[in-house]
Amino acid sequence: MRTPLFQLDAFSSRLFGGNPAAVMPLGSFPSDALMQALAAENNLSETAFLVPHGHDYRLRWFTPAAEVPLCGHATLASAAVVMERLEPGRRVVVFHTASGPLTVRRDDGGYLMDFPARPAETIEPPAALTQALGASPSEVHGNARSYLVVFDRVATVRDLQPDLPAIARLERSVIVTAAGEDPYDFTSRFFAPAWGVNEDPVTGSAHCVLTPYWSAKLGKERLRAYQASRRGGELRCRLAGERVELQGQCAFYLEGEVEMPAGAAAHPEPSSN
Repeated sequence: MRTPLFQLDAFSSRLFGGNPAAVMPLGSFPSDALMQALAAENNLSETAFLVPHGHDYRLRWFTPAAEVPLCGHATLASAAVVMERLEPGRRVVVFHTASGPLTVRRDDGGYLMDFPARPAETIEPPAALTQALGASPSEVHGNARSYLVVFDRVATVRDLQPDLPAIARLERSVIVTAAGEDPYDFTSRFFAPAWGVNEDPVTGSAHCVLTPYWSAKLGKERLRAYQASRRGGELRCRLAGERVELQGQCAFYLEGEVEMPAGAAAHPEPSSN
């Protein structure tokens, strides 16, 4: 059995920028083990699996090492596949996910995603975190999955060379950030070696943490962000109560087919949203 595979550069208007994601539309979810094997074979920071659900879609995301509960760039890529390949001309799609329903709309700036905000609380910096980063932050915040580490200078964020095995032992992702340089309001980088992603090029889910922080810090609802990875990427962010709107573009890189193993076990479909 063959199934389509798309690879896109998300949060970029051009090829070889932003963050690559694979998108695989399916009739039903195969076994978790097979989806994990496919994500490992694709060897991108995320592979998204799409299954029709009425007029909407169910969506799951896998890194090469694990399933994750939220991913921005692979959701953006999935929306582009739905609206430009599967259902050309469609303007809105709702994805049902482990983080609840996520709505994506086409607009003049590309695609506008509606995500849950994930604010972090001020915490005392763990010594192991500061040692792993090799630099002393001005503030550290945390939530269940991430540390948000704030520095005074954007150059510190750009120049960090963290100890990735030590970061992996923290068992949380690490977002490092500083106020941006014109035209950006803030700059960030994202490390998640415990989930098989040493440094993610552009991370939508991290901006669900960054946007509430910088909105409060700068007194602005709308923000322009830059993720300072080697590939780099831009996002426009807006805090809307307990939601975050993220805007970005996509560039299609590859379209093909995957030879699925014979007799792949199906994942049982839930009966409701």
